Amino acid sequence: MDVTAGSAVVTGGASGLGLATARRLVERGVPTVLVDLPTSAGAERAEELGGKTRFAAADVTDPDAVAAAVAQADELAPLRTLVHCAGRGGAMRVVDKEGRPGSLEFYESVVRVNLIGTFNVLSQAAARMAAHEPVDGEERGVCVLTASVAAWEGQIGQLPYASAKAGIVGLTLVAARDLASKQIRVVTIAPGTFDTPILARLPENVRDSLGQMTPHPRRLGVPDEFARLALAIVDNPMLNGETIRLDGAIRMQPK
Repeated sequence: MDVTAGSAVVTGGASGLGLATARRLVERGVPTVLVDLPTSAGAERAEELGGKTRFAAADVTDPDAVAAAVAQADELAPLRTLVHCAGRGGAMRVVDKEGRPGSLEFYESVVRVNLIGTFNVLSQAAARMAAHEPVDGEERGVCVLTASVAAWEGQIGQLPYASAKAGIVGLTLVAARDLASKQIRVVTIAPGTFDTPILARLPENVRDSLGQMTPHPRRLGVPDEFARLALAIVDNPMLNGETIRLDGAIRMQPK
């Protein structure tokens, strides 16, 4: 699909993978709405990107806030592209080092943002796309979601994060089949170790060691490499219902 045929929504658009993707879209002349938390630098990033770039403050688990964000994009041009990057980390074990059961409340909070938030954004955006006429009679829109290699090889301590990302992998094909009748594609990218705000919290020596775990190239991925794949997915109409690992051939070890 021609990415310039309508507008785009990018969640997590104030930083990292989302910001890099938004930058690529804006360079292509696509009216783009950055969706991020009210406490983010989304408004500043939208102003820096220029063009028809807007910021919509929203928690991705809030149906009303997300609906307002996709409506804002639809006002700029028919919504055709979603790139959903918003998410959060958080470490816990099934049983902690003191022998206490892991916090159900914490587990639920991470899964809620990463998995429930993904469904909320996907369903809100797809409903908008479905209301438009197809581009060239073939497709109404494309939804690119973000999982992680932790969906298959979650490390010790990644329990809630890995669970949520595995859920995103699981819903991808089902959602693509569901939305096929509406001519909307769904594809997921599963990044390996990327230089994002989540990893930025780690000490530099830990970040370096994570980069060295990647067979080739032996470094952390950069957000623009994610963005380039996201736009390639939009451009290629036969990519649908697939989860693509973007990981330099890494296979994560238990810890």
